[in-house]
Amino acid sequence: MDYENYYVHLAAAFVRGKLGLCGVDDDQAMLLGRERGLSIHNFKRTSLPRVQKVLGFLRGVMPLGVLDIGSGRGAFLWPLLDSFEHLPTTAIDISQRRVDDMQAVHEGGVSHLNARVMDVCQLEFPDTSVDVVTALEVIEHLERPDLACREIVRVARRFAVFSVPSRSDDNPQHLQLFDRDTLTGMLEQAGARSVDSMYVLGHLIALAKV
Repeated sequence: MDYENYYVHLAAAFVRGKLGLCGVDDDQAMLLGRERGLSIHNFKRTSLPRVQKVLGFLRGVMPLGVLDIGSGRGAFLWPLLDSFEHLPTTAIDISQRRVDDMQAVHEGGVSHLNARVMDVCQLEFPDTSVDVVTALEVIEHLERPDLACREIVRVARRFAVFSVPSRSDDNPQHLQLFDRDTLTGMLEQAGARSVDSMYVLGHLIALAKV
């Protein structure tokens, strides 16, 4: 199998963590992961425009650490870790299964990644304790996105970065629809000092300075 289009180092770490392997190189780990039926397809390289736009912003501010909210299958997390090889990163999600998968990457050799089960509306971090917080495709799923934004702004030291769909769709899990004014207003009410926003192919990205 050709692994050229995978985040190979991250996928191999996932396999090592899941199988409890030591001393197994990336190539061997990838083969073993495929043989055991592990979900290495989640580590395929992606080039989502909204992800690339946020990564570009992060390259400009050079974060000292990132808290990624609602990391899920890693659509943003894996490109983030691939782009910032040694960046201390904490990933949270409400799904224990997703967190277990992310923590397997930690246990397989990516020591600067840590994952925890946590509710974005009750973040278990002190005020201004994380340099940059990212929440891509998260708050549209929430009954109370205002509470989540308040918590995100509270724990961020410099910036909080959001992306949301900018048009309605048939996803029943999307409970909210934001435009530039409603998202900016909510972030300002949450305590952001200023908010810049842009539209990127059906999505709205907001960069909140805290």
